[in-house]
Amino acid sequence: MPGTERSQVAELQRALVLSAPCSLLIGWALSVFGLISPIWVWMLLAVALLAYPSVLALELLLHAWVGRADSVAPARASALIRAWWLELRAGYRVFAWQQPFRWRELPDDEPDVSAHGARRAVVFVHGFACNRGFWLDWMRELREAGHPYVTVNLEPMLGSLDAYGALIEAAVNRAESFGRPPLIVCHSMGGMAARAWFAASPASRQRCAHIVTIASPHRGTWLARFGHSINARQMRCDSAWLRDLAQRERECWPQGGGEHFTCWYSNADNVVFPASLALLPGADHRFVEGMPHVALAMHPAVRADVRERLRALDRA
Repeated sequence: MPGTERSQVAELQRALVLSAPCSLLIGWALSVFGLISPIWVWMLLAVALLAYPSVLALELLLHAWVGRADSVAPARASALIRAWWLELRAGYRVFAWQQPFRWRELPDDEPDVSAHGARRAVVFVHGFACNRGFWLDWMRELREAGHPYVTVNLEPMLGSLDAYGALIEAAVNRAESFGRPPLIVCHSMGGMAARAWFAASPASRQRCAHIVTIASPHRGTWLARFGHSINARQMRCDSAWLRDLAQRERECWPQGGGEHFTCWYSNADNVVFPASLALLPGADHRFVEGMPHVALAMHPAVRADVRERLRALDRA
C-alpha cells in the first residue's frame, strides 16, 4: 500500500517514547552504583512527566491572552482547564501510541468496483508532525460502515506545503478508482495542503465532492512564529505563502471557492489561535465550544457530520 512502507514521524516518535523509560532505567542503575546523584534521576523523571502537560498549559494560556480581543472570544477558564485535560489524553494516545506503533494497523481500502459498485471514498490528510495513524479511529468507523478510505503520509515532515500536493493528488487518484469523487477530510496543516492542491486546477472542483477541514489555520496561526521549518513559516499569520495561495484561489475560482469547504473550529484550540484565523471566507463554518486542537478531530459531532455528509452526497 502506498505510504505505509516507512514513516519518518513514526520512527521519530517511537524513539522519543522509548527513550524516556530507557533513560530513567539507565539513570537509576547509575545512581545505584553511585556514579551519579539520585537527584538527576528525579529531575529526569520530572521532565518526562511534566514536559508535555506544561507545554499544553502554556499554549492554552497564550490562546487566552492572544485571543482576548478576537472576534471569537476565548473559552472561560474552567473550559480551558477541561480542554487541557482533553488534549492531554488525546495527545498521549495519538503521539505516544497510534502514530509511532499502530500507524500501519489498518491498510487503505483497495478499489473493487466490479464487486461492490461505485462507492465514495474518504481521503484523510493529517496535520503537522503526524502520520496516517492519526486517523485510526476514523478508519475503524468507516470500515465498519462500509465506506472506503485512502490516507497519506505528508513527508518530509518539515517540507513545503506545496510539495504535499503530489501526495494528495496520488491519494485522490486512488480514491477516484472507487467510482465517485471522494470526500477529503483534513486536520490542521492538512487543510492548508488540501487548499493548495484544490487551487492548483479548476478541475479539482469536479474531482472531489467536498473538503472538510478541522482546526486548520486558514489565515495562519500566531503560534507559527516560533517554528522555523518551511511549512511552519508558510503558516505564519499573513505569510507570503498564504497571500500567494489566496491569489491562486482567486484566479482559479473568480466567483469564490470557499463554498466547497466546511471548516470546524473552536475557541480553545491550543495550536490555531486566535480562533478566527481558522475561518475561510465563503465556507460552511462549524463551531465547537471548548475543544482543543487534536481532540477536536476526535469529537463525536465532527465524525457524525462527516458520516451524514457521505450519506447526503450519495443520495444526491
